[in-house]
Amino acid sequence: MKKVLVTGADGFIGSHLTELLVREGYQVKALSQYNSFNYWGWLEDVYCISDVEVLNGDVRDPHYCKYITKDVDIVFHLAALIAIPYSYVAPDSYVDTNVKGTLNICQAALENGVARVVHTSTSEVYGTAQYIPIDEKHPLQPQSPYSASKIAADAMAMSFFNAFDLPVTIARPFNTYGPRQSARAVIPTMISQIASGMKQIKLGDVSPTRDFNYVEDTCQGFLALANCEAAIGQTVNIASNYEISIGDTLNIIRELMGSDVEFIVEEQRLRPGKSEVFRLWGDNTRILELANFSPSHDIRSGLQKTIEWFTKSENLNKYKVDLYNV
Repeated sequence: MKKVLVTGADGFIGSHLTELLVREGYQVKALSQYNSFNYWGWLEDVYCISDVEVLNGDVRDPHYCKYITKDVDIVFHLAALIAIPYSYVAPDSYVDTNVKGTLNICQAALENGVARVVHTSTSEVYGTAQYIPIDEKHPLQPQSPYSASKIAADAMAMSFFNAFDLPVTIARPFNTYGPRQSARAVIPTMISQIASGMKQIKLGDVSPTRDFNYVEDTCQGFLALANCEAAIGQTVNIASNYEISIGDTLNIIRELMGSDVEFIVEEQRLRPGKSEVFRLWGDNTRILELANFSPSHDIRSGLQKTIEWFTKSENLNKYKVDLYNV
């Protein structure tokens, strides 16, 4: 039984990855960001919490990172600040968590002889597509402080492979969505507002395109890369090889929910002009060739599962649908 550590396990993707790893028979340590309430974020909702060793701490502390990576075979490093709008007002926080946190995890993994580190990147590092589909050789464009911090974090992780032979793989997921996603993201914003009975929903620009991936597929992609020796030292997209505009996504959601809601543009939800990423479409050739992985969900089936989760009252009640979530 391999021992794994998931940082950022209290978040959206991290909680789903924790569940997957338990199902697959791994012994899981799950890091939740420390708080005095002893609150574990989305780990509170996972079905298998009794089978998980929950840790409370912070990747910004190098000594703590060294402590939690002892006797671990695989580290899935997901802990990060991810909200783009918040990065406009608090960029220093993103350097501390995303860059220095990654440094701390890599240094600790190296000192403790961890066999694999899967570091989480993001499609935001590519910026607006210069060509499509976007493969791993596409130029990196820091169009927000968040994306700049993730470019730096990716470089830090890869430097540990090049300089110290740390067995690192950089997993670069595109636009993951599904149950438990924060309302700062566009799909939960749409679904939660419609489910709460609003006749008008507030969005930003609906013309950009995205390569949406259902969360179960993203997590399966992480696991496939962790078990792929050929992926060591590689940066690998986790993508569907499909793009759809925000507006067309809204129309599918309206159809699936039987809604005639209209959308209005809310100024505070618009990104600064040069910061908006207008087109994302990920090439998934590399992960298919290296790990024989491709996603199982198309956009409609993934959205249907997401809608079913959000429309349960016990889940919808956790969202403040009348507030703009930065």
